[in-house]
Amino acid sequence: MHEIVVNLHMHTRYSDGSGTHKDIAEAAMKAELDAVIVTDHNVLVQGVEGYYRSASAPTVKPRRVLLLVGQEIHDQDRLPQKNHLLVFNANRDLSALADDPQTLIHAVAEAGGLSFIAHPWDPEAPAFNETDISWEAWDVQGFTGIELWNGLSELKTLVPTKLHGLFYAFFPQFIGHAPVRETLQKWDELLAEGRRIVAIGGSDAHAMHMHMGPLHRVIFPYEFHFRTVNTHVFIPEPLTGDVPADKKRIYEALAAGHCFVGYDLPASTRGFRFRAKGLEHSAIMGDEIPAKGGVTLHAYAPFKADLTLLKDGVALGVWRNQQTLTYNTAEPGIYRVEAHHWYLGKKRGWIYSNPIYVR
Repeated sequence: MHEIVVNLHMHTRYSDGSGTHKDIAEAAMKAELDAVIVTDHNVLVQGVEGYYRSASAPTVKPRRVLLLVGQEIHDQDRLPQKNHLLVFNANRDLSALADDPQTLIHAVAEAGGLSFIAHPWDPEAPAFNETDISWEAWDVQGFTGIELWNGLSELKTLVPTKLHGLFYAFFPQFIGHAPVRETLQKWDELLAEGRRIVAIGGSDAHAMHMHMGPLHRVIFPYEFHFRTVNTHVFIPEPLTGDVPADKKRIYEALAAGHCFVGYDLPASTRGFRFRAKGLEHSAIMGDEIPAKGGVTLHAYAPFKADLTLLKDGVALGVWRNQQTLTYNTAEPGIYRVEAHHWYLGKKRGWIYSNPIYVR
């Protein structure tokens, strides 16, 4: 399997972002991403998907990035707004169905797409007149997964006053801590119900312009966002440059849960692996493997960190300041790995794997 780094959930001038698709592609190439998925609100932008290439000196190998387009769909007539859904790979604009989340999710599946609940817990930030836009329709079925870590939503949990906002505007590297606790708990709850729920990480990049008196600042420039919360995806072979084929590989891998969420600012998470080996079968993140005869779980991190192995949402142990963990089990369950890394004086969430399902 080949690992690629994808940043997803971002906005352009077609909705409430400040940049163009070309701006996003250029920032993505500077951040050395392999692909981005743009998700403007309630609009499916046509004619911009494809590979974008950098202009470089003759002695420098040019970079390229695959830009794909999805949507973030929500009912704009509802106040306050709730139930935002990320939609990838649907063959048509489905925003007209935004008022009924279950109908929308069914339509996404029928259109060949994937659906992810966006920023499941997104609290209010009264100092900036931001309302709570969390997901509420938890009775829905059939969605692909959830946005486990949303970079912009996390900011709202850290700004009780405008002074806090001013600090983070100039020092955004201090923002990232971990996914919102309620979102992690809800994911484990859904998994415990026997549902296959894929976790992804989204930047929710807008490159917003903030004005406070004479001060002006772009909040989370695209390039900064693209160096933080990413989704690392495993595809069968490297990207080829064939847009339809590469697009198909990426979305198939996301649907299968062959991915993990990585916070790449403290240290690159590229190279993380979580695998299982049984008597006759092997598995990677998102796969099932029989428990019969025993299973060996193995995780590898590119740098030393505190590695936690969880079964059914409960920690089985912590491998402190290690790059590897190995665990033998014959117990069925849902196993996933978290890694925490020290950065700017705090231990922060670094890696969140999708589960391996031992059945």
